[in-house]
Order: sequence, then structure tokens, then C-alpha cells
Amino acid sequence: MNPHPLAQLSESETNTARDVVVASHPNTVIDFREIFLLEPPKAQLREFLALEHSGRLSPTTPRPPRLAICQYDIIGADRIPSFNESIVEIPSRKVTSHRVVGKQHHASLTLSEFDTLVERCFASPLFQKALSEFTLPEGFEVIIEPWPYGGLDHTDENRRYFQGLCFAQDKRKNNPDANFYSYPLPLIPVMDAHTQEIIRVDRPATGGKGEGLFDQTFKRDIIGHCKASDYVPELLPEGTRKDLKPLNIVQPEGPSFRVTNESLVEWQKWSFRVGFNPREGATIHDVWYDGRSIMHRLSVSEMTVPYADPRPPFHRKQAFDFGDGGGGNMANNLSIGCDCLGVIKYFDAIMTGPDGTAQKLPNAICLHEQDNGIAWKHSNWRTGRAVVTRHRELVVQFIITLANYEYIFAYKFDQSGGMTVEARATGILNVVNIDAGKTSDYGNVVSGGVLAQNHQHIFCLRMDPAVDGPNNSVVIEESHRQPMNAATNPNGNFYKVTNQTVERASWLDAAPELNRVVKIINPHKTNPISGHNVAYKFTPLATQLLLADPDSVQARRAQFAQHHVWVTKHRDGELYAGGRYTLQSQQEVEGVSDAVKRGDSVVDTDVVVWNSFGITHNPRVEDWPVMPVETFQVMIRPSDFFTANPSLDVPSNQNGASRVVQSECCRNAQL
Repeated sequence: MNPHPLAQLSESETNTARDVVVASHPNTVIDFREIFLLEPPKAQLREFLALEHSGRLSPTTPRPPRLAICQYDIIGADRIPSFNESIVEIPSRKVTSHRVVGKQHHASLTLSEFDTLVERCFASPLFQKALSEFTLPEGFEVIIEPWPYGGLDHTDENRRYFQGLCFAQDKRKNNPDANFYSYPLPLIPVMDAHTQEIIRVDRPATGGKGEGLFDQTFKRDIIGHCKASDYVPELLPEGTRKDLKPLNIVQPEGPSFRVTNESLVEWQKWSFRVGFNPREGATIHDVWYDGRSIMHRLSVSEMTVPYADPRPPFHRKQAFDFGDGGGGNMANNLSIGCDCLGVIKYFDAIMTGPDGTAQKLPNAICLHEQDNGIAWKHSNWRTGRAVVTRHRELVVQFIITLANYEYIFAYKFDQSGGMTVEARATGILNVVNIDAGKTSDYGNVVSGGVLAQNHQHIFCLRMDPAVDGPNNSVVIEESHRQPMNAATNPNGNFYKVTNQTVERASWLDAAPELNRVVKIINPHKTNPISGHNVAYKFTPLATQLLLADPDSVQARRAQFAQHHVWVTKHRDGELYAGGRYTLQSQQEVEGVSDAVKRGDSVVDTDVVVWNSFGITHNPRVEDWPVMPVETFQVMIRPSDFFTANPSLDVPSNQNGASRVVQSECCRNAQL
């Protein structure tokens, strides 16, 4: 059976693409980076999906070609790798296009490069000499945390670099999960990835308020003022709580969803397909509700984490977690009963090994139902009857770990026709050494000798809508106070709702003072009751935008983080808010800012909407040693799309497992 055009590449297809690339470069050393599905051109995909939804597909129906995009390095005689991309047509085993990306861009990093950095550091006389300046307590071992190099300094050549953040781990605990972040070392080795040599070791400052950008206290006992801060249960001094009773999620009759053809999900009038790729992680495709189309494609497109410590080399701390490393590449193997609860369907992912062969990542995505409180309720005080339904959601979730941080992403579908995209940040703060007794303008001291630097996490969601059809427009709805006047507003309580169609590709920002709402409408279809165009809407989160100076490298390479909403016209392959190549970038290239500069008409056409949001994270002591989740939700809701509340028919059955208990305090009070 032929795979669906949106199904991720199978292991055999991945290996076929690998073999074709190898055969096209005979007698050549090749290091593979990624092999994944190149989604069909949208026009071809639409034709296929139209046939699929009409029930007119047959085994002989022509399908869009199965294409694999292959990213790899060709290692030359001088050991300098050349970054290449090939498109391979799987059935014909042919290379349909090939290009040498060249030195102007860098491929996303691989974990094997991180392994090389660690290995080269410990073999480097330069690094060992720097380490010898400190005396670590007996039983402590140096840990190196690889990091992308960030934007290049003005003095850097456009070579591929990696840097390492250094810590010490207390091996006397005989636990590999002892928290080494408790003991930061003021050393940052830098490796030239081409030569695999440590070219220098930067010495960041360790001073506090009122001290210069380079002030460092040079002392041999560099972590004597630090203290242990563990988080794994067996190392907690007081252990875990003993008064917490089980709370189990039980579905005795199984789930209400079903999954067919490997990726087609059907649940409560919803249907959609789940995809996965090494850059975006889980993606959502071809979303329908009760036979009506809503969204062609939905994904988390990018995120950037710029740090605000101006002391060199901390200005280079800016990660693009999707572009630099890949949300899919860094995805977790999810655990039953912990990452996801209830009756769970898992989706595996196919990743790429250094030799190009397929490697399965089990349980990369979980699908499950969850209760999220009350969906709707009304009590008739006259009769004493209350009707209430629960807000059940279907959740598609994946989790990524990038060194110290975890990010939890979830696409949620509810019974009222709504979609929510949720991003949660947790994990361990990225920290640096600070002298004993000092505080800093650049962050907060969260433990002895541990400074957690101020920083931001800015995400970007990409919405490719299909609201009741392929051509949509974007309308900005606002609510404006109106002055009192005798003719139309004599008592001053009237406010005016305005609707303005976005004519050209452009950006806009959240405006809670105006209740600014972004509506994606179908200009050809109206609601028979209201007379308004059918639509889906969202309110941009009024979170702080990028704080770096607009002329800084941090800002220039993250244009998408400087506005909340971007509206562009669809172009095949234009999926990434920060551009295709972010590692060590100096500018955002082929990202949303370039798409807006084209000035395309976005009225009644194939429109794309991008939404940036996030957290300005000024750390608190309570974020240490592992931070509680910070949660952000973009709620995409129907607006005059239906003729009534679509969840009116959801049963209001009582939960038979619920019961009433009295606490001991209440019973004692009644005695």
C-alpha cells in the first residue's frame, strides 16, 4: 500500500534516500545530518486531499511524488566539510535536485558534533591548562555542556564554531543525575568544528553589581561558595512528600478517538493527520470539523532564547532551538503514566544516523484525552436544574530537551470546535558562576555562587488556514471607546467594534487595550444567522517582544520575535519564521520579515498567519533547581463558523467514579 503523501518517511524510504545520495557521490566521505519528507507542493496536495475527502480515491489514483530532502556534509581532502542538500524521489531512486549550500549558511547541529566538542576539550592542552588554574574538591568531575555559538562576533570568520559551558559534578554521590548545574565554572571553550580543535578558552566575568564587564575573581577554590541543589527524588535531603494519594485517569471503555492509516486521527467530529519532522517536531495537517475544513497545516515554527548578560562572551548566548538543533531531533521518548496519562496512542519518529541510516525514536508523540474542567453550564434557579458538560480535549503532545531546558508542546482539540496550541517551559536554568556574596544586574542569584541570567523565550506558531476553503482573508477586530454624545451615546456606555481587512503582507502587535483579535475569514461564505463571514479567530498574547537593541546581532537574526503577528502569502517551502538557516546567522534570511517585504496581496488568497509569543524570564529562587512550568496558550476559536454552540450535544453524564469525602478537620469540628 502506498503511503499517504503526508506520512513521514518510513525506515525503508529513509534508507533508500541515503543509498541514492551515497551513489551520487562515489568515493566520497559523507556525514549525514537529516533525511526527512519534503512535503508535496500545496497545489498537488490539495488535489489529492480533495479526492480523499470526496471518497474518490482508488489504488490507481496518482499521488504526489514521495520526495526526501537530504542534508549532509561532503568531507574534502582538507577535512573541511561542504554542506549539501539533495532532493531524492523515492520510487524512482533519482536525485531531482542538488545544491551546495556553501559557507554563507551553516547546517543545524548534530549530537555527534556535541560529543566531539566534549572529547576535544578533554584532549586539549589549552583547555587543560585553563582548568589547572582551579582546584576542585576531591571527588568532583568537570562536565561540559555543548552550546551553539550564537551570532558571530565581528572578529570571527564565518567558520563553524561550538562553545561549551563548564560545570563540576559531585561524583561522591554515586548518582549520574547529581545536579552539576549547582557548580558552574567560569570557562567557555570554543571549538572550530572544521578542524575539531579547541582554539581558545574564554574567561567570563564573575563579578557583581558595580563591577565591569570583564571583572573576575581569580581564585583556585572556584566553587567553594557553591552548594548542592539536587532534584532527583533519591537525593532530596527530606525525600518526597508522603501524604499524596493516587489520582488515576481511568477509561474503562477505552478512548473515544481512533487512528487509521498510521496518522489519521478521528475524534468528536474532528479529523486531522499527525506528521513529524526533525525541525518542527509534531505537525498537524488537513484539519476538519464535522465535514468542514479549518486548517491546512499547523506547527511550531521556531523559538529563540536570547540572554541579556552583556559581559563577553555571554552576548553569544542565543539559541534557536528549532533551527539550530531541531525540535524533532531533540524530542523525548515519552513515558507511559508520566508524560501522558489515560489511554494513550504513541507515534514513533524516524531519525537519521550519522551514516544516513534510519533510526527509530519510539514514542516521540503521544495522543490522549484529558479533562479540562467545565465546558459549559447553566443553572435554572426557577426549577433548580443545572446542566453542565465537561471540557474534554484531545491532546497531541511532544516534549523536547535542549541541554538544560525542557519544552512541552501540545495541540489541543475540544468538543466546541476550538483548537489550542500550548507551550510550556520547564527544566533547569542555564547558570553561571558569581563571586560569593555578590548580586548582579544581569540576573538573580538562585543558589550559592549560582547566577541565573535574565533571558527570553520567544516562540512562533505558524498557521496555514483553510477556513471553509483554501482562500481566506485576515480581518483585525478591535473594540473602541466612544465619546458621549446626545445623538448616539448619551450615557457613554457604547463602544464600537471595528473590522479592518489586512490588504498586504504585514505585521501587527497585540493590543489588549483595544481587545485586538485576529480573524481568519472566508470572504465567500457567511453565517446564515449573523450574516458575518465564517471565521476562526485568536487573540495574540500580549507578551513582551524581543528586548535586544534593533541594531544588535541578536535582533537582526530574530526579526520574527519583534512583532506578535505576521501575515504573509503562502509560498511552498516557506515554513520557518527565523529562516531556513539559523546557526551562527547574522541576519534572518528567508524568514517572515523577508516574506512581508514582498508586499504580496493577502486578500482572498492562500494566506499564512504567524504568531510570536513568549516569556521574559527574570529568574526567581523558586525556579531552582528545576523550574515549575511556565505555560502559554494560543486559543484558536470558531467565530460565526457554526449556527449554535457546537458542543450542545455533548452528554452531561455524571462521573460515576466521583465521590464525596470529609476531611478529618471537618469531622472533628462536627463532634
